[in-house]
Amino acid sequence: MSSDRSRSPARLLAPVALLLFAVAVALVVVGSGSPDEDSGGSAAPTGEKTTTTDRASAPAPRRAPATYTVKPGDSLGGIGQKTAVKVDTLQELNPALDPQALVPGQKIKLRE
Repeated sequence: MSSDRSRSPARLLAPVALLLFAVAVALVVVGSGSPDEDSGGSAAPTGEKTTTTDRASAPAPRRAPATYTVKPGDSLGGIGQKTAVKVDTLQELNPALDPQALVPGQKIKLRE
């Protein structure tokens, strides 16, 4: 072997780069821990009650609409996925509904 290969800067830079990469991965893993974990972070200690002031000031969750207007290409299963209502529930709420003959513009009940 020639003496030029032993003096190549890559022989020194490769291990340094590997070490820097390992440190970066370790920092990402340590920094990505969720605050809910029992890591001694900002979670309330055992026996201490948490306050509910945040929930009191938060807006009330929006209620799902009562009806859905069928769009071109909709199917009963697709409507169920979009609205988070089971197909069985849709069929119970709309007994006259023919799932194979949905018409764009048709209104479907989603809840009572």
